[in-house]
Amino acid sequence: MIPFSPPHIDQKIIDEVVDTLKSGWITTGPKTKRFEVALQKYTGCQRVLCLNSATAGLEIMLRWYGVKEGDEVILPAYTYSATANVIVHCGAIPVFVDVNKDDFNISITKMAEAITSKTKVIMPVDFGGMPCDYEKINDLVNSEAIKKLFDADTEQQKKLGRIMVLSDAAHSIGAWYHGQRVGALTDVSVISFHAVKNLTTAEGGAICLNLPGFDNDDIYAKLAVTTLHGQNKDALAKTVPGNWRYDIVEAGYKYNMPDILASIGLVELARYDTETLPKRKAICIQYLEGFLKQPWAIAPCFETPQKESSYHLYPLRIKNCTEAQRDDIITVISKNGVSVNVHFIPLPMMSFYKNRGYDMADYPQAKNNYEIEISLPVYFDLTSEQIDFVIQTVSNAVKEILG
Repeated sequence: MIPFSPPHIDQKIIDEVVDTLKSGWITTGPKTKRFEVALQKYTGCQRVLCLNSATAGLEIMLRWYGVKEGDEVILPAYTYSATANVIVHCGAIPVFVDVNKDDFNISITKMAEAITSKTKVIMPVDFGGMPCDYEKINDLVNSEAIKKLFDADTEQQKKLGRIMVLSDAAHSIGAWYHGQRVGALTDVSVISFHAVKNLTTAEGGAICLNLPGFDNDDIYAKLAVTTLHGQNKDALAKTVPGNWRYDIVEAGYKYNMPDILASIGLVELARYDTETLPKRKAICIQYLEGFLKQPWAIAPCFETPQKESSYHLYPLRIKNCTEAQRDDIITVISKNGVSVNVHFIPLPMMSFYKNRGYDMADYPQAKNNYEIEISLPVYFDLTSEQIDFVIQTVSNAVKEILG
């Protein structure tokens, strides 16, 4: 059986975790701080705050910006539930828009059409690790016409003076856009370190702060308090002799990243550019070459003159295929020992959002991309021989179902 995306856990990671366990710092401590600094240097952003999930990062930034009941947040219909759920948690309205045909990313045209005076945030999603067109998104929110439409309610909104761009960069650490890494491309980017991500900490995420006109160090300090129950000193600060006393300055949240998780991330980040990304790129290239001769295959795009993906997913699409046929193809592939997936079931198809009045017919490109997509295994320990087996297994399954 070839799994879909198991983590690469080797002795380096085991040793680093054991070192953490022996150190006595198993919650947020020195390694989490080291990981934050390393991520800041890697991404080129102003400041990084590590948390227990990317979901926590998205929600806390919406709350920091004052998103509330009646506000609108624009996002693609083609994404995982976390992107939209955090909007609902804040009492705001998710405004889904359609996506592009080729890269699955949010349509800039549809995004522009969806902006109203209630729009407070736009949440682009870097699908599969391919960056969205941030130059156009940033130009749009900074245009005079859109800024005039913006209705600021909070101190932060008045200071920024426009819609905030909160990038869901869960898939895209290490990706490039116009010579910059993901994390430094817009106001705020949030990265995921979940177990199936390119760079994992088992669970975890990071907020990359890049807000213009703000003191991002000050925002970091305030968010560190908000994400630790509103406590004005963390455990590390309280180790200073006589510095035990602390205060609760707000009703905060429990979102902090422990050192055990950060220790995994430190090892992963140190070898990310030299080992992980090259291996994932090689896997995707072998898939591209293997399916090139198949007339039914629509290959994903990983690189353009302006940007390069992080190679998080290999989203294969099948021409002239119905959703039912795609599901039958997946069944055949699975029976022959290969685990595959679908990224994603668009959110307007999910019961919770469907019951709130969203209609998949309003997002025809997302619907079409979903119906014909199969995500293939991509992980560090996948061998060239296994990739060939996946290619052959998928090809045989397509032939069996479509003829």
